[in-house]
Amino acid sequence: MNSGMISVIAAFVLYLSMMIVIGWRYMKHNASSGDFFLGGRKVGPWMTALSAEASDMSGWLLMGLPGLAYLGGMKEAFWTALGLIIGTYLNWLIVAKPLRKCTIVYGDSITIPEFLTNRFRDKSRLLSTISVVLIIIFFTIYTASGFVACAKLFNSVFGMDYTIGLVIGMIVILVYTILGGYLAVCATDFVQGSLMFAALIVAGIVMTVTLGGLAEAARKVSEFGVRAINGEFGEAMQQKFSANQNYSLMSIISALAWGLGYFGMPHILVRFMGIRSNKEVALSRRIATVWVVIAFIGALLVGSLGTVYLPQVLSPAAAETVFSASIQKMFPAFIAGIFSCAILAAAMSTADSQLLVASSAFSRDIFKGLIKKDASEKQVLHMSRVTVCVIAAVAFVMALDENSSIFGLVSYAWAGFGATFGPLILLALFWRDATAKGAVAGLLAGGITVVVWHNLQGGIFAVYELLPAFLICLVTAIVVSLLDKNKDPQMLAEFDIYRNTED
Repeated sequence: MNSGMISVIAAFVLYLSMMIVIGWRYMKHNASSGDFFLGGRKVGPWMTALSAEASDMSGWLLMGLPGLAYLGGMKEAFWTALGLIIGTYLNWLIVAKPLRKCTIVYGDSITIPEFLTNRFRDKSRLLSTISVVLIIIFFTIYTASGFVACAKLFNSVFGMDYTIGLVIGMIVILVYTILGGYLAVCATDFVQGSLMFAALIVAGIVMTVTLGGLAEAARKVSEFGVRAINGEFGEAMQQKFSANQNYSLMSIISALAWGLGYFGMPHILVRFMGIRSNKEVALSRRIATVWVVIAFIGALLVGSLGTVYLPQVLSPAAAETVFSASIQKMFPAFIAGIFSCAILAAAMSTADSQLLVASSAFSRDIFKGLIKKDASEKQVLHMSRVTVCVIAAVAFVMALDENSSIFGLVSYAWAGFGATFGPLILLALFWRDATAKGAVAGLLAGGITVVVWHNLQGGIFAVYELLPAFLICLVTAIVVSLLDKNKDPQMLAEFDIYRNTED
């Protein structure tokens, strides 16, 4: 083992140790399930903003998106990024303040299923049960994408066996999530978000300067594209770059539709619920928006410029390692190791949030809500930690396939959440007449549409499943609510109280 590899290993060990120490430090702050799952609603604006964006972006920001741009998908990558930027801003602007206020008014709700149950006064608890099932299914898929990112990183940097890298990433994520809960997740996400931000800025600038400035770099990338279309780099690259030349209006609409997903992302919505004060939301919104814009610019630059910055042409299967390959070429071993940890940070910051949200949903809404209604705080916390391990184990099995696409896994899970919870959150916050029956019907319609649409191909089914499923969920929930004549007077009165409550 040479000195360069030792330096890289030292950087990774330092980073991973710091994450575990943070989890240990926050362990003493978890006196109740409210502390473990929501940090007692006392997280400041900077930590809230960076934690929300770090948990949002996952490994796909530093691997999936650059890989998409590398494979001739600059148009798709750009429109997807634009949709996500718009979605991020609107989510902070429209949902953040009302959601925090509404969850407090409705029984100080800690989880999304609990909030929906309280908001719609669903005594049957059918709404919370379906919500938890959907959260566990789609978060397991989403968590698997984070594990895949960890494994691909360790394989790319150390030449480590894919499965061993998978195990290491999973263990570290589990340790600090189980130990520290929400506050540990927010604190580690703050560090991880800062590292991701710095890595993308530095990498984008270095690559641009090295290639002779933006104009010269763009010219070289364009030349590479022509050569790829001519088949110089193989049939797979030729197909990818040729498809990019014919990017249609339908494809643009599909890419922009990613922004709709934000309204239904539980791991992002809980950040709104946990912020210290509604007065601090505006600052968090500005921080989050600036972070997202600059981070996406960096990711798109790294992916597109990587085609000419790297001496070797990456295969389509290895395209998602373009950032780590560029970093290794760019810096001395230890610095490269630190910045490569940004990829690990991206994967971990999302996986930990998803595990925590999924475990909170099951332990509070199923275990305490249905199975053991007299469960103590200690029992709920214990069950949440068990649930974290079970979900991680299932995600691990799903991630064992080395050919798994990070972008593909995230895309499916993103659609699942956005098309089911997104419309319901908006209706719960802004429409007085929405009912429990309408919410249940909307959840089922949206979830079924995502699964069916995802597995159909060609024609109209080429549209990203999030868009049609979101609309079907919204329309179904509205129609069924309007047909539901047995509206609960107390539910309507509670909504009026919520709307008239000062922030």
